[in-house]
Amino acid sequence: MEETAEGTKLWCGAAAVMAWLGGWRGRKAAAAGLAAVAVAQLVANGVCKQMADRPRPPREWFPHDEAEDRPDSSSFPSGHTAAAVAFTAAIAPAWPAVGAACAVPAAMVTVERVQSGAHYPSDVAVGAAIGLVSAWLTRRAPHLILRHWL
Repeated sequence: MEETAEGTKLWCGAAAVMAWLGGWRGRKAAAAGLAAVAVAQLVANGVCKQMADRPRPPREWFPHDEAEDRPDSSSFPSGHTAAAVAFTAAIAPAWPAVGAACAVPAAMVTVERVQSGAHYPSDVAVGAAIGLVSAWLTRRAPHLILRHWL
């Protein structure tokens, strides 16, 4: 699952399928999802990881080889989780059935990040919070901009 979620490939692929098969609703949901992923990645990887230099969990805690393939970047927060939650939370209001379907791989990504030794549970929790806030901001930004600045 990690390889699929790496670099947001999973969410970009899901957005492409939604835009292709979903008509207007699919395109609207896909755009919201990709915008939320962009915001989440900017906040998680571009800001938070640069500010928090938290080491990954100790390799000795994990009796498998996955702990050897971890990135060298800060453990805090989980960018994979931020992207997964952002995409899922952003598309759910526009297309609830697909949002529910995307919740399954999003949950799998979050569990895998801890199980593989790449993150502490708190890294994943903060990544999920970043994802939720990113989805909310992405969906609300057009209304807030029109209301307050135009």
